[in-house]
Amino acid sequence: MPDAPHPYETGLDKNAANYVPLSPIGFLRRSAAVYPQRISVIHGERRYTWAQSLERCRRLASALSKHGIGRGDTVALMAPNVPEGFEAHFGVPMAGAVLNALNIRLDAETIAFILGHGEARVLIIDTEFAPVIGRALALLDEKPLVIDIADPLGPGGERLGALDYEAFLADGDPDFAELTPEDEWEAIALNYTSGTTGNPKGVVYHHRGAYLNALGNILTWGMRQHPVYLWTLPMFHCNGWCFPWTITALAGTHVCLRRVEAAAIYDAIEQHGVTHLCGAPIVMTVLLHARDEPLPRPIEMMTAGAAPPAAVIGGMEALGFKITHVYGLTEVYGPAVICAWHDEWDGLDAAERARLKSRQGVNYPVLDGLMVADPETLQPVPSDGATMGEVFMRGNIVMKGYLKNPMASEEAFAGGWFHTGDLGVAHPDGYIEIKDRSKDIIISGGENISTIEVEDVLYRHPAVLEAAVVARPDERWGETPCAFVTLKPGTAAEPADIIAFCRQHMAHFKAPRHIVFGALPKTSTGKIQKYVLRDRAREAE
Repeated sequence: MPDAPHPYETGLDKNAANYVPLSPIGFLRRSAAVYPQRISVIHGERRYTWAQSLERCRRLASALSKHGIGRGDTVALMAPNVPEGFEAHFGVPMAGAVLNALNIRLDAETIAFILGHGEARVLIIDTEFAPVIGRALALLDEKPLVIDIADPLGPGGERLGALDYEAFLADGDPDFAELTPEDEWEAIALNYTSGTTGNPKGVVYHHRGAYLNALGNILTWGMRQHPVYLWTLPMFHCNGWCFPWTITALAGTHVCLRRVEAAAIYDAIEQHGVTHLCGAPIVMTVLLHARDEPLPRPIEMMTAGAAPPAAVIGGMEALGFKITHVYGLTEVYGPAVICAWHDEWDGLDAAERARLKSRQGVNYPVLDGLMVADPETLQPVPSDGATMGEVFMRGNIVMKGYLKNPMASEEAFAGGWFHTGDLGVAHPDGYIEIKDRSKDIIISGGENISTIEVEDVLYRHPAVLEAAVVARPDERWGETPCAFVTLKPGTAAEPADIIAFCRQHMAHFKAPRHIVFGALPKTSTGKIQKYVLRDRAREAE
């Protein structure tokens, strides 16, 4: 007799009543239904309610559909943090399409490569970027439909498209029945890596991951209903770390900001009651040196990128910013690791609190696996805070893979883990700490030197505003640390002073041998471009 089916295997199938593919699209519908008159978006004099935002996103989806855009088509966006960028995060997937938000500081050749590689059928651009987009389009054989955003707060510019964004929306149906994914594994967004070692790679996100990481932000940041979120982080950067969807899930308010400037940020905090913002450590540095008096009320700030120097974290908290340190990559939807705080740490002195907070931390609740391991064996390194290994991740907020690049995807996922390329240590309490990118570690006389460790010491110098350390070729040692330093306004220092200071606070072999003063090259998200500095260090060799 055949075995009888197990009771849990019969009559308990998925159906429309008990299963819906996860997608952040539902966040917008709910907020518009429950809080239709609450303010959803602020930009200058413009104000939209949640009911209006839903209508505008539906109009965008409808208009795209009328122009033949459907499931799996790519819609590119080139815009700063403006309402239209927020709307694209919903309107594009509501048409079944995939959003490709472009870095606004890319050159024409790179933009042309991305548009061609991603097969963008529509390109929505802010007219400020018409010159570079015009050059990019000239390099393409097949050009996308161009739609112009004419933001009154922008500098203006030539209109490249036959369609204006507002006119495009006016042609859309406000009652359009948005397309939700048939499978939550369907692509929702396409983001390109920096491409510093060749053509950028297209990282594909799915609806499931976007939904989960949007909720992961809420869980890890302890966010409550109706936050007022200031857009200092670019929406094009890992889809704004999924915060277009996070803030919408909480029926909060998106406060748009075209440019990250200290005065504009502080003005927005005062005028709109901002409660939360995100930004790279450079944004923290800008804010820290633009204000002396503490804020009238605490502001939550999430930061990632290079590990924030302990001195910067301490200074920001003295101003009234409550810093939450996260870590992630484009391949994991932005932040995926958080330095989860313990109440008992509040009683420690400021320096120790800042040291603990500068660690990357533990996995988001929505990231299943995180470890520091030997890259060859995938065996975890000892949790001793000293043994170096590569950081690995696995779970539902890891990308689908690299677009049209199965070899790179296979390499990234070898052994069933995502290989980050970041080097770090695991502490006895389970928290990880990034020591460097694998390509940034300096090997001097056979000894590994963490550039992050050297930079942390440099930031303690009273005259140092910004610092970055890279390897400089050396005939005797192979490599030695070379520090690029920006001094605070009104201060002065000699290279010998900086080197002597470093030697006082760390092993002599780790201290930089060369100091170069000047402004540091940065990406549009505030990350220091170390590959540029490595070239400069080699040229000076």
